[in-house]
Amino acid sequence: MTRFHWVRHGPTHAKGMIGWTDLPADLSDSAALDRLRAALPAGAAVVSSDLARARATADALAGGRRRLPDRPDLREIHFGAWEGRDFDPVDPLDAARLRAFWDAPGVTAPPGGESWNALAARVGAGIADMARDHAGSDLVVVAHLGPILAALQLARRTTASRIFGQRIDNLSLTVLAHRGGRWQTEAVNLRP
Repeated sequence: MTRFHWVRHGPTHAKGMIGWTDLPADLSDSAALDRLRAALPAGAAVVSSDLARARATADALAGGRRRLPDRPDLREIHFGAWEGRDFDPVDPLDAARLRAFWDAPGVTAPPGGESWNALAARVGAGIADMARDHAGSDLVVVAHLGPILAALQLARRTTASRIFGQRIDNLSLTVLAHRGGRWQTEAVNLRP
């Protein structure tokens, strides 16, 4: 069995749509980091997105664990022209697209960005690679809300619309186990 221990990076305190913008994480809550570090398996390797907030969180949690190279396929969704904007559209022509992006996630993409389906495909390919390369092991994966939701969507075999309602807090733990082509959800949004 391969067990994925998904951790959402530390908070950035940014408001709006922050995808590929490379913001630092606030890792000042040392008690939360200590509890999370203790909840993770000692022998697990640690991998993260290549964005600074995930990398720094992974480094803070690694302890004596083996740190694997960062993976761009674990990045947050790319918001393109919406990057950094709040959730209220300025352009009325953009309002319908923004509403479709959130209300019926799938093929709608921000201008110059990626759709939910594109994110899910990117993350799914990364998960398949990690499952193959770390078969039978525990793996700590430090990523973002979107990739964790995409992994949960894959494990639960559900729609994006249903998974969008799932809360995933910063510095929370979601554990998904993979064995023989089947997924099992062991914990979601756990705050050790």
